[in-house]
Amino acid sequence: MMLPARFTSQVILSTWRRLHHGTCYSNLPSLSSKYLNKQRKSMVSTHHPENSVFKRVFHSPRAWLLHPPTRLEATTTPCGKRLFSLSAAGIVNSAPAPVQPYLRLMRLDKPIGTWLLYLPCTWSIGLAADPGCLPHLGMLTLFGTGALLMRGAGCTINDMWDKDFDKKVARTATRPIAAGEISQMQALVFLGGQLSLALGVLLCLNYYSIALGAASLSLVVTYPLMKRITYWPQLVLGLTFNWGALLGWSAVMGSCEWSVCLPLYFSGVMWTLIYDTIYAHQDKDDDIRVGVKSTALRFQEQTKPWLSGFMVAMMSGLIVAGVNAEQTLPYYATLSTVAIHLTHQIYTLDINKPEDCWKKFVSNRNLGLLLFLGIVCGNLWKERRDTLLQND
Repeated sequence: MMLPARFTSQVILSTWRRLHHGTCYSNLPSLSSKYLNKQRKSMVSTHHPENSVFKRVFHSPRAWLLHPPTRLEATTTPCGKRLFSLSAAGIVNSAPAPVQPYLRLMRLDKPIGTWLLYLPCTWSIGLAADPGCLPHLGMLTLFGTGALLMRGAGCTINDMWDKDFDKKVARTATRPIAAGEISQMQALVFLGGQLSLALGVLLCLNYYSIALGAASLSLVVTYPLMKRITYWPQLVLGLTFNWGALLGWSAVMGSCEWSVCLPLYFSGVMWTLIYDTIYAHQDKDDDIRVGVKSTALRFQEQTKPWLSGFMVAMMSGLIVAGVNAEQTLPYYATLSTVAIHLTHQIYTLDINKPEDCWKKFVSNRNLGLLLFLGIVCGNLWKERRDTLLQND
């Protein structure tokens, strides 16, 4: 039996109120087309333009009632209340409006870069742990804080150097400095604040590590200029991003054990050449137009053979570091999995599809976490091995 349209609308409204009770919906007006259209337009206008899922949902006057938003970041309810998400982008979009440009300037809404800076630190700290022991939790926390601050400082420096270039590229035109939300002077003051906090983190370490950490600052400042000079800016990024492979060990042990740290650092640099070359293929057309260089433009259709060579070099360095650190079976088993992951990543890569390049790029966070887990398990295995040797 068909129900009257008015009765159906009342049932929908009643159900919606029960599911979403509270003052926000207690005074919801009648379902007039004029009102619903007004609410639909209001909601769409409050969402970030990149959240196209909302634009697709609100295709009819009653759609916002029948299909409530499923993504919570950067949204508001029909009564103007801000919805909240624990995702990085959600946290940024839930922050006060004057603060948001600064959070986006330090890429707090895109944490993949912080992960890629932090992970080599975790490898080094894990390898430096005593046999049978977990990595030093305090050091992992300290280096995580430092990675967040230094990545933010690096992005601020990069955007200050690249303001004119960013305006010409669709993907970067909305960055706060290029879009005019933050002036160069404001960015400079913000950079000073980030570096001051990062210095506070560095001063918590021993003198050897303080000197070693300070030595990386020249790389942080000059890296953004390399794309104007050479087709190998990704190599300079690798030297910068993997400094933690040296610093993590020295922070735990008091100085570097070069037989372990250098192969680990070398492997990290090769890893960066892999993932950042993949990343650079997203922007190669824009790079040609604005006149900047990258390994993606250098390798072009020969990208996969180059990446394969970097993978072999990376795995070789990790094996040498493991042998010198007296790592055990779980570590080498993990290296096999890492090699399989990289092989799949490289040989299924479509360099002409930006979405596939991004997917492969972000998968490197999981690869780095997997290697860290292998280091931890390998170190815990040392206690069992030593116990067996003593019993024999």
